[in-house]
Amino acid sequence: MADDITFYDDIEGYPGKLSYRAGEPVALHVSTECSTYDVVIERWGAERVQVWSATGIVGAFTPAPNDADSSGCNWPMSIEVPTDESWQTGFYLVTMTAHGAADGRNVAHAGFVIRPPERQASILLVLATNTWNAYNTWGGRSLYTGGHQVSFRRPFGRGFLSRDEVDRDDRKARPARWGEEPDPDGEIYQAYRFANGYPGFIGSSGWFTFERRFVEWAEAEGIEMDFAISSDLDEVDGLCDGYDLVLGVGHDEYWTGAARDAVEAYVASGGNYASFSGNTIFWQVRLDDDGTPDGGPEGAMTCWKYTAHQHDPVMAVGREREMSGIWSDPIVERPEAAFLGGSSTWGLYHRFGQATARSAGAFTVYRDDHWLLAGTGLRYGDVLGAKHGVVGYETLGCRIQFDEYQLPIRAGGDHTPEDLEIVAFAPSSNLGMGEYPKSISALNDQGDLEFIASRVLGSTDADALKRIRHGNAVMVVGRPFGSSPSGETGGEVVTIGTTDWTFGLADDPAVAQVTRNVIDRYTGADAPAE
Repeated sequence: MADDITFYDDIEGYPGKLSYRAGEPVALHVSTECSTYDVVIERWGAERVQVWSATGIVGAFTPAPNDADSSGCNWPMSIEVPTDESWQTGFYLVTMTAHGAADGRNVAHAGFVIRPPERQASILLVLATNTWNAYNTWGGRSLYTGGHQVSFRRPFGRGFLSRDEVDRDDRKARPARWGEEPDPDGEIYQAYRFANGYPGFIGSSGWFTFERRFVEWAEAEGIEMDFAISSDLDEVDGLCDGYDLVLGVGHDEYWTGAARDAVEAYVASGGNYASFSGNTIFWQVRLDDDGTPDGGPEGAMTCWKYTAHQHDPVMAVGREREMSGIWSDPIVERPEAAFLGGSSTWGLYHRFGQATARSAGAFTVYRDDHWLLAGTGLRYGDVLGAKHGVVGYETLGCRIQFDEYQLPIRAGGDHTPEDLEIVAFAPSSNLGMGEYPKSISALNDQGDLEFIASRVLGSTDADALKRIRHGNAVMVVGRPFGSSPSGETGGEVVTIGTTDWTFGLADDPAVAQVTRNVIDRYTGADAPAE
């Protein structure tokens, strides 16, 4: 039941778009066989604040088409919710409650972002909605279960946007407490999700798992941010202009070429980008309105992933660099490490399956005098984030060697910026066939270890697999562009290369302090001169 979630609940719905500018009406598309239902909309920040509601709405049922996963549901609009400029920028949760449905199956959730009418804060937080969509199995397939195109115009799977919070059981890289054995097969996670009727991807992506934790912490700290989503980087001209800092958090895996162009141009002109995310900018995707040969219905995203070099239609029309495979593929010639200072090519998993299953789930500090660690009290050799396993699930690393002082420096050969500062790192690993936990669906004929070796090194012989096998998760700072063509000094990029960083924000002072240090450096008195 938890893996066939289409209409598992007796009411489902989705917004017409995932991002609206304040003042635009929000379209809600709802389908239910129940006679009536209620809708509550809340802005979810440090607290959940209700902004709109309606009761006793007459229900109407529209089935899901057979291609809902790839082409969307195309349901008629059920409700139009007015907004105005008083609606604060942020993430808005829509709760739909059906009357007369069975308990436990009478509630569904949808969500959208409100962008400000004009820039209001010095920080822009971009929610990783492309990655949310990639993992969503509602209506059939996701990009992990055989799909090549996934639609934004469908509900998200249950538990993806909101659920009851638990201690650790809903985490893909569940940290072990004192005296506990690790759970490399994810059996505790599996038991939790089946008991609650949740699909397998709830621990991999989504508002509730990652971005929610960051936003709750940041707004409680008084940090003001404007909000946007992944596709806004494609569709809103100059989205990053004027911000001191652009942020990505959690699991920001799927990027279009236009989005990457926008963020890199912003940094090249002096802006700053911080990624508190793992597996970041790993797959290149295309949105349906970019003129690709496969096209597709409005609101869809294309990624051929592991077979892109063989089957992506752009390969046959002279547009190979748009191939929807990994950014590090030599065909694309745009490795993410050149921008981020790290890549999942050089370290993808930590405390996940057989990848460092008994590791500390923490960074080991090397450069304790670095500004990233100011005020933490951490010294050389200390660990950062072990309490909540902030190094976990998916990571980014780089090739490392040690200088004459036994401090880590880039080894080169991985496209990272020459001035890269490696502040802390932890062992991480790629996984091959038979090494994944039961909590995910792996490939039938290879694993990420074999795939990355074949694409990046051109071989899967024993030596190539050994070169890709051992990696790391890094905390790094770099200037990927140096001076821009206009003569301005390019900005800095900070990468905290782990998906699970946000789990430590509320209850680990050192994790919170590092995050504050990044924000203060680029938005306060400590901001570096251009």
